[in-house]
Amino acid sequence: MALHKPYLDVPGTTIFDADQSRKGYWLNQFCMSLMKAENRERFKQDEDAYLAEWDMTDEQRAAVRARDLNWMMRTGGNIYFLSKLGATDGMSFQQMAGSMTGMTEQQYRDMMVGGGRSPEGNRVVGQGGDAQGAVSQSAAWKAWEEKQQKNLVAGVEKHDTATKSGANGQARVTASLFASHVPAIGAAVDLGKTDEPYWVPLFKGFEFSKQWMKDNLPDVIFLVYNDHATNFDLGIIPTFAIGTAAEFEPADEGYGPRPVPKVVGHPHLAAHIAQSVIQQDFDLTIVNNLKVDHGLTVPLNLMFGSPAEWPCKVIPFHVNVVQYPVPSGARCFALGQAIRRAIESYDEPLKVQIWGTGGMSHQLQGPRAGLINSEWDNQFLDRLIADPKDLATMPHIDYVREAGSEGIELVMWLIARGAMADVAGGKAPKVAHRFFHVPASNTAVGHLILENQE
Repeated sequence: MALHKPYLDVPGTTIFDADQSRKGYWLNQFCMSLMKAENRERFKQDEDAYLAEWDMTDEQRAAVRARDLNWMMRTGGNIYFLSKLGATDGMSFQQMAGSMTGMTEQQYRDMMVGGGRSPEGNRVVGQGGDAQGAVSQSAAWKAWEEKQQKNLVAGVEKHDTATKSGANGQARVTASLFASHVPAIGAAVDLGKTDEPYWVPLFKGFEFSKQWMKDNLPDVIFLVYNDHATNFDLGIIPTFAIGTAAEFEPADEGYGPRPVPKVVGHPHLAAHIAQSVIQQDFDLTIVNNLKVDHGLTVPLNLMFGSPAEWPCKVIPFHVNVVQYPVPSGARCFALGQAIRRAIESYDEPLKVQIWGTGGMSHQLQGPRAGLINSEWDNQFLDRLIADPKDLATMPHIDYVREAGSEGIELVMWLIARGAMADVAGGKAPKVAHRFFHVPASNTAVGHLILENQE
């Protein structure tokens, strides 16, 4: 079931959606760089050398060299970003717009003076208006397409199977997993301290989970976490942000990047989820370039150990729990339901797990630092399993008073719980594993695995 994109049949029009944003990220970033005078000068002096600094596709670079805006837009360019390239060449916005129509500059100006292009006949493909027909193409674009066609006929074109849709079946959420993401756990792994007496009880609690993961390995993990002032400083803090890149490097949080594998994303599913969830009236920030901190990598260590590469793809999903106001539990719970609907509308039979991370009770600041509330934490786990809808109504102040100022991270668990089948009328989940431990550095550690039942 493909996403509803009603704008696909508007003639002569490219809507810049989540897929276009993902595809054109580096092309648009290159264009943004031209806002600096020194970069414009470098580009003018040696276009090829400057373009080589940007991780664009060969086709995107060819489109830039040809100054073919229609071609650049097909490969993910957005007109507001592409205008920086036009400005570098000394073109006005009117000249840029006219260049995409197949008209001469004077013809385009005359049309605009006459009141502009009429929408009559130009609302839907096939109506016969003056915007219908083939897209205006440069000679370079035509030559590129002819070459690609020859390669296709010769059978040498490489296909990315990840882009294929219409596979037999839909994606489905198989389980939700909950775990704390304490940075000290990552340090214990990185420094080889997991066998020390202090750490043995904690890592023992995840032995079952590691075997369970081997037996229930998903294709994709949708991992809900919070950025710890790593990517998002006080200049911009999005409430909800989804990573749509193909890869995510470990972040340097002040001690150097953790020695863990890069995270491989699933950009097509991520863009699909973003498009679907935004259409369900949730405001997401789409992030095409993201480094991931301990909030995401520590749970991966707990479940997979320290492999040379992570065994499945991961979609990072950031929630602001640093700067108030933070999203309510009810909002997070509803968001989880929207994410499940998005995943189940994806046309590929992927097995997807939803992970909620952070918490449990802990406070890292002020004279009350070190607060732990084990009784409250375990009641939270009870309610998360049995009555998540009621748990989602708990106000923020209860988290702060009972679980500490940083215990508010637990609202992220409600996103993962909201994505389970029973919330939408299905069977109650199976509790595959439950674990609780105090302390890991400053924090109580909770862990839960819930399996969806067919």
